[in-house]
Amino acid sequence: MRVVTLAGSPRFPSRSSALLEYVRERLNAQEVEVCHWHLQNFAPEDLIYARFDSPALQTFIEQLKESDGLIVATPVYKAAYAGALKALLDLLPERALEGKVVLPLATGGTVAHMLAVDYALKPVLSALKAQEILYGVFADDTQVLDYQHKPSLTPNLQMRLDNALETFWQALHRREIQAPDFHRPQGIAHA
Repeated sequence: MRVVTLAGSPRFPSRSSALLEYVRERLNAQEVEVCHWHLQNFAPEDLIYARFDSPALQTFIEQLKESDGLIVATPVYKAAYAGALKALLDLLPERALEGKVVLPLATGGTVAHMLAVDYALKPVLSALKAQEILYGVFADDTQVLDYQHKPSLTPNLQMRLDNALETFWQALHRREIQAPDFHRPQGIAHA
């Protein structure tokens, strides 16, 4: 099983990247192959000038195509997800998330930004034809205790991330079961 993680903050390290670090450790413990990306992997000019032929973008698209799911984390600024993340998502092909399970994560200064994922990020993920977009996890700044060194999160946030990962894991397995087997001749059932 392969999962792509995408840190959508223009800063690194960041609170939202700390959430992804926690998630990656949990996935690695389950022996899930994780391909990690962050905005610093892309030249700013490629994002700003919409360079669809960017080598980094082409590699990202290929890894995304070969993955089973995506976990994307973003800070919330001015009641919306990061603009740099939007610039990257705008460069993806229309069906880039087709057949994928997506788990959105977000951080923000106050719980007043909690709905930004639902009304700003999820519609874009849906437009990219994600198979299933899970209920995400929002963390306010007080729940990320340290992100500069080894990420440190409050126990409540860890529990919510663990629950979200369990749901993500179940959705990945549902996707695996529901995927048609195009290599099996018609009329032959699985043993």
